[in-house]
Amino acid sequence: MKLNLSSLLATLSVLMLTGTNATYAESVAKSKPFSASAADKRYNIAEKGAVGDGKTLNTKTIQSIIDECAQNGGGTMVIPKGVFISGSLFLKPGVNIEIQQDAVLKGSTNINDYEKLNTRIEGHFEPWRAALINGDKVDHLRITGPGTLDGSGEPFYKLFYDTRNAVKGTKNLDVERPRLTLIQNSKDVKISGVKFLNSGFWNLHIYRCQNVTVENCRFVAPSGAVPNRGPSSDGIDVDSSQDITISGCFFSLGDDCIALKGSKGPFAMQDKDSPPVERVLIKDCIFEAGGGIVTFGSEATLVRDVEVKRCITRGPTILRLKLRPDTPQQYENIRMSDITMENGGVVFKVSPWTQYFDLKGQEPPKALVRNIKISNVRGTGGSFGEIWGHERAEIVDIYVKNMDVQLKTTDFKLGNVKDLKFKNVRVNGKKMSAPLAQAAN
Repeated sequence: MKLNLSSLLATLSVLMLTGTNATYAESVAKSKPFSASAADKRYNIAEKGAVGDGKTLNTKTIQSIIDECAQNGGGTMVIPKGVFISGSLFLKPGVNIEIQQDAVLKGSTNINDYEKLNTRIEGHFEPWRAALINGDKVDHLRITGPGTLDGSGEPFYKLFYDTRNAVKGTKNLDVERPRLTLIQNSKDVKISGVKFLNSGFWNLHIYRCQNVTVENCRFVAPSGAVPNRGPSSDGIDVDSSQDITISGCFFSLGDDCIALKGSKGPFAMQDKDSPPVERVLIKDCIFEAGGGIVTFGSEATLVRDVEVKRCITRGPTILRLKLRPDTPQQYENIRMSDITMENGGVVFKVSPWTQYFDLKGQEPPKALVRNIKISNVRGTGGSFGEIWGHERAEIVDIYVKNMDVQLKTTDFKLGNVKDLKFKNVRVNGKKMSAPLAQAAN
């Protein structure tokens, strides 16, 4: 019997699929192998039956176009001018997306239009709702703008706040809300020029991916006071991924702008589903509103080799490290340079994070934060903020160099920190030396 290598590879890929349903896996198996010539094919969804009237639910039509594109060897699905309503869509290898000018792929407000499946969320897997766009093992994926992915978040925000007010102890995942995009288990991914708007939950979730570029995108969700804020509306969540570049992007959100994530709990270091977050470059971005330029956690274990440069913050914290007393954590090799504060917030927010704390009967684990350098910071802000950890957190080797800022207050909450150094730091026109560490609160 003659063995068809392409068929064999397709079958093996189905056997390895996780976090998707059987129908999705079976349809991937039927897809023809990706070919360079097929990549030039374009599939305009309006020409193939999708209706961009802002009313018609197009989930089945658009999914069939994705399936057709994959079965024909790949190509680009084009979303033209119009507002196309849809529930969960599942990309396949070789299928790219182009969202044209004045085009909107808008998420349905009916949660049942988002398939419930075993998915990665907040550092673990559980049955939860799929995103609007889902990609698993989609190497070389390209999603390009300048159009919009709109999560129709307002009714999901309202449901969350109403539930939280009515049911004491409501947690994030108790109220199902769809993410805008989940890309997982993929290499060589580029997302360029897309506007992410009003996601019901996280905007762009990147899980177990390598060599991902997100460039010239906008991430926007309500950032006012509760209830006029998008809960859990993170911009980009880099989860257990390596070699990630985020450049030229704009963030104005109700939660973290960029969050680096992994696992949580006392056994997190043994979690094989959560390799370290490594080699993340963030450059030339503007942070209008949100929790922080870059936040480590709240679910995170090993995060290392992170560089942020040539960025502007108009409120978000420059460096936010969440230290969970129930999780072994190691954050190291962090470089931030050429940061401009335009009526910004604080420089540091390094502190314990006890939301949903659970030691599972174990002894409190240790945490280590080391080798942080922040240099060339200019502008106006609130204060230096705070650096302190829980009882088993070691924080060492923080170097602040070439800073000239106007701050509303020189207050600086400093706890159990070793080797904090200042060089050429001026605050409100006066030279400032590194304060001495104090006893942890």
